Amino acid sequence: MASFVPTSEETLEDQRLYTRARLVEVACLDCLARVGVKKNSEHHTSIQWTDRALGDCQEFARMSAEPGGRPVYAACPRLAASIEAAVRDGAVPIGAEDGY
Repeated sequence: MASFVPTSEETLEDQRLYTRARLVEVACLDCLARVGVKKNSEHHTSIQWTDRALGDCQEFARMSAEPGGRPVYAACPRLAASIEAAVRDGAVPIGAEDGY
């Protein structure tokens, strides 16, 4: 159970901005898993995975979580290449706006 559940409108808006603002949908050019991506800088990439995208990613299908632990995944090189291509094509802008 969560130890903190946001209830105030300001906190909910901060949560939305932090997790979903400016996300651009990018599809892996290999398995077609779709993730939300934003780049606040050249070196910072935020990726939001859905349950469906995790199920579609062939790289993640080969990995498993420690028993009783939370799943931790190494980066998928095919998705990383797809994101880099989307950045080069201008589909994913670089730079934070208003701290997000």
